[in-house]
Amino acid sequence: MRDQEIQDLLLQLKTTPEVLAAAVDGLSAEALVLRPESGDFSVLENICHLRDIEVEGYTVRIQRILSEDVPDLADIDGGKLAVERDYNKEDLSAAFNAFTDARRRNLDVLFGLSAKQFARTGELQGVGKVTLTRLLEMMCDHDAGHVDELRIARRRLLMAQES
Repeated sequence: MRDQEIQDLLLQLKTTPEVLAAAVDGLSAEALVLRPESGDFSVLENICHLRDIEVEGYTVRIQRILSEDVPDLADIDGGKLAVERDYNKEDLSAAFNAFTDARRRNLDVLFGLSAKQFARTGELQGVGKVTLTRLLEMMCDHDAGHVDELRIARRRLLMAQES
């Protein structure tokens, strides 16, 4: 992958906190914890999930890929964490700030890397061998899925408030 493509991925990752902030802005405390009929996460559960995957998943994976030779990288069961940690009882601001801080720290590391470092690999459980660049792509895809889910939830919740 070319340097510009890597930079584009990093910039996309950098914008996620702003996009998330806009998606949750102005929603009531009651709206934050409502789960859609589809069974998807509530707004609050989405933010807590993003925080935990950033901290316990991506941060660990980035550090291990950079410091170990082809480390085994564990998968994380986000649905299980949501139940075990009862995300809907957490504080939105604290979860959002923790996600934002972890993302910033990860980007501080990533923006300073060489092309050779982005080519380093790890074995991701359930996926196989991934380069650090591929991990960035996966992060972007994961962010995009949750941003889409939050935008849909926001529209649904605002329409319900207007009714």
